[in-house]
Amino acid sequence: MSDTDDLIRTYEARLAEIEARLARMEGTAGPRPAPVPAAATPLPVRRGAGGLRLGVDVGGTFTDLLLLDEARARIVTAKVPSTPEDSSIGVLNGIEKICRDAGIAPSDIAEVMHGTTVATNTVLTSSGATVGLVTTKGYKDTLQIARSYVPGGLGGWVIWNKSLPLAPLELTVEADERMDASGEVLVALDENGIRRELETLKGRIEALTISLFNGYVNDAHERRIAEIAREVLPSIPVSTGASIMPEMYEYERTETCVVNSYVRPVVSRYVENLERELKSRMGDVNLQILRSDGGLSSAQMAMDVPVNLLMSGPAGGVSGALWIAKNAGFGNLLTFDMGGTSTDVALIEGGVARTRRETRVADVTVRAPSIDVRTVGAGGGSIAYVPELTKALRVGPQSAGAVPGPAAYDKGGEAPTVTDANVVLGYLPSDAKLGGDMAIRRDLAVKAMETIAGPLGKSVEDAAEGVVAIVNENMCGALRLVSVEQGYDPRDFALIGFGGAGPLHANALAKLINSWPAIVPPGPGVLCAYGDATTRLRNEASQTFVTRTSATSDGEIRSMLDKLAAEAASDLEAEGVSKAEQEAIYQIDIRYHGQGMKLTVDISPDDFAREGVAGVAKRFDAEHEKLFTFALDAEHELVGLRAVVQGGEKPFINREFSAGSGVSAAVVHESRLYADGAWHETKIYDRSKLSPGDRVQGPAIVTEMDSTSLILPGHVGVIDAVGNILIWPVGHENAR
Repeated sequence: MSDTDDLIRTYEARLAEIEARLARMEGTAGPRPAPVPAAATPLPVRRGAGGLRLGVDVGGTFTDLLLLDEARARIVTAKVPSTPEDSSIGVLNGIEKICRDAGIAPSDIAEVMHGTTVATNTVLTSSGATVGLVTTKGYKDTLQIARSYVPGGLGGWVIWNKSLPLAPLELTVEADERMDASGEVLVALDENGIRRELETLKGRIEALTISLFNGYVNDAHERRIAEIAREVLPSIPVSTGASIMPEMYEYERTETCVVNSYVRPVVSRYVENLERELKSRMGDVNLQILRSDGGLSSAQMAMDVPVNLLMSGPAGGVSGALWIAKNAGFGNLLTFDMGGTSTDVALIEGGVARTRRETRVADVTVRAPSIDVRTVGAGGGSIAYVPELTKALRVGPQSAGAVPGPAAYDKGGEAPTVTDANVVLGYLPSDAKLGGDMAIRRDLAVKAMETIAGPLGKSVEDAAEGVVAIVNENMCGALRLVSVEQGYDPRDFALIGFGGAGPLHANALAKLINSWPAIVPPGPGVLCAYGDATTRLRNEASQTFVTRTSATSDGEIRSMLDKLAAEAASDLEAEGVSKAEQEAIYQIDIRYHGQGMKLTVDISPDDFAREGVAGVAKRFDAEHEKLFTFALDAEHELVGLRAVVQGGEKPFINREFSAGSGVSAAVVHESRLYADGAWHETKIYDRSKLSPGDRVQGPAIVTEMDSTSLILPGHVGVIDAVGNILIWPVGHENAR
């Protein structure tokens, strides 16, 4: 019986008492956590080429699936309602549906790549394990003091309610020991003392984190305390800070390890249960989980280090957008993923998604790599309302979610939502079917919208147009966060809209921020699932190295980076990725000497060989000037080194297009839509009948199985060689 099996029994009893409050949690936990090897993360074994690959993305309203059949060069998609009470139910329902649609047996699928928000929701719903913490003597308040940061400006402290640490102070004990900054022992570990302290935690905790001062330099004391803890608390899983995050800064390291312990039971049981169900239905299937940084993790590593999954869900959409960028020839993209509950935006420059070395969920910030995705509570299910006090229209962040959903879905929802507004305006035709089989009722959408039209003193159509305008402005603000506030001009980027609701708003958003073209990829509603299915295997190794650039040499840094790359590459090789398929990138954390903050500079091994440390410093100066409008004439200081190794790209399958009969052959029927305060005659097109080179004049509506695209008056949609709809203003030079 493993430590974690005992933990799960305890946790299951506790979880049963609070499950009624976890309507938005996408699973629960369970498995075999053990101390994690420092820095490097093993990845899943690769299956033979030709096996079917399935990408699964769970959203707040729908679960999207995409099947890649390389042998037959085909793509099959499916969309089913999400099941918030247990997202694995929706996943299994979707697999059943897509296998039926594709005419295959579940056992034909070799790999399932899954983006999930289970870890995220565990933090948001405060439903994780009870965590105990061991710190160095004198550092018991590390989590309480944190970084003394109060959000909201000068007066923010007046209204800010500080959340409690995930490891309570009453469950934090101190170890009498001390390492210096070079890893030398200053105070030997008092083993008898820490044994007595651990005895006080018996029966009070479900997981234990050990994070000692300077433990990242020498973790001998952490490892010894872990051994003692397993003797004193044999049923409690133990994690050490250096094994999860072997980098400096004791608060970030401690918080990261505590969060890992906190979410592990929930994530573990969800992954373990899903894997068991998949194997019972599909045989020897390989389940892989998408990480926050866009790489893949094996099921076991997802259970052991779930802190790397906090932004797993949004990462899939960005990965799918990277595939679109590569095939369509657009290197710079603003991605815009609008689902039923929220909208995620990110920036891609030169075919590379912008990343950051920390992940933030609610009030929790951990030092784990993630794609720089910003989220706003604006989706198709966002509820519109008119407060009695102000009489001013508001939209979100409250959402109708999957249950009961928008009123137009006829599933019991009555509150007016963004989807209902789109139905009223004619943007989402009432004869369209979501997921291919979910009907839409315009009469119910109108009835819901009347509840805000009356208080506003406006027509139903004007009220609906106001709802769409407000939600567009909310999403525009998020796009500014990843572009303007990061030193980028949106006019230098194309905008790609996807997700179930993204194509309905892409044209209007591109107009607001002047990013052209607005791109609607094929299968926009399941692009996140495509990203899950085509993500590259990834691993990394890192170490802290603080020194002035003048005190080191190119050879010394290159030697350390090569060693880290070899460490990361060896784990990939063990998982079946040959050296010939691997690609490495170096990441160097650097700052000005005397500066507190740092930036991460990416550089290829070849570029480092040519430019050396001086080249890294120049790149840092350029990035610093882009972000803060200035660069200093000061000495540079290295802080950390990292090597990221990726496996080979998985094969893509591009849809084949036969010669069409022209745009007119794609017209389904005539319709009307409301824009700019007036009704316009329009046509509804079947996207499957559009071919490269076709031009669709706005106003127009283009329908497909998983989404509906809107082309506004004064714009034109051009079908490119790979099937994207490129929306341009009629007067734009590229629209001619």
